[in-house]
Amino acid sequence: MAVKAHIRSNSFPSRTHPVNDNVEEQLLWLRSSEAASTSSSISSVCQKLGGLKDLLDSIDDWLQLSHTQQVLSNENRRKCVEDLLDGSLRTLDVCGTLRDVLSHMKGCIRELESSFRRKREVDLGLTSEVESYIMSRKKMRKLISKTLESLKKMEKQSNQNKAAEEDDEAALDVLREVQQINISVFESLLCFLSGKRTRSNGWSMGSKVMSAKRISCQAAADANEVEALDSELVALKSSKVNGVQVRAALKQAEALQSVIQEIEEVLECIFRCLVKTRVSLLNSISY
Repeated sequence: MAVKAHIRSNSFPSRTHPVNDNVEEQLLWLRSSEAASTSSSISSVCQKLGGLKDLLDSIDDWLQLSHTQQVLSNENRRKCVEDLLDGSLRTLDVCGTLRDVLSHMKGCIRELESSFRRKREVDLGLTSEVESYIMSRKKMRKLISKTLESLKKMEKQSNQNKAAEEDDEAALDVLREVQQINISVFESLLCFLSGKRTRSNGWSMGSKVMSAKRISCQAAADANEVEALDSELVALKSSKVNGVQVRAALKQAEALQSVIQEIEEVLECIFRCLVKTRVSLLNSISY
């Protein structure tokens, strides 16, 4: 995800270390990505996660620079660093929750896939398996909703800390912005995993529907992988099951399983980067 044109921001002085330039370019890319897209598609989410991973990799190198260490170890900025440490801990908690959600979803999808492969005959039925998945999704949505609320509180607290802080040191602004980007990217991922869309005739898996077939066709046109599987399961639950529907649902389950695996791998790297960043901030206090 290379930046086509280098545009200097106000985060750094005109002459900087190459690591500073790298961090700046990553920030610029993520700013433009966030501004240009509010989509919860898998391609958009994975691009943002990949960009966040690259940024955090660069931040780890940037935190080791002597100038950065001097700024963060300054006793006058101790309160700012402690606020950043508090934010880093909260970010790690959210990342951990995301890992748990992905792991749980993957397990539920595997069980669903196994049932689909065992029960291909119409007369065997799939009601209990579908109901089990739907109940699991409802629980996950509650957790996702709670986590989104936590992110909103974190964002509000971060803005309050920035407004209250008189020191406009560039290094501190960079770290605050990194936390804001963490929040934004995690929000995008949570929205993707919730499978909800904001629209006047919006659909949710648990809603009462007039026509499951109509919903399935409509959702397939613009749904992400989570929505697409939810849609297929609503169709299975609300109408007489046939082999075509089971195969379609199995295909969607396999697609979502692949997506979750991809996200898990990137998120694991992000979690490790967040741990390293927190350790570097802790070390800076005793620099």
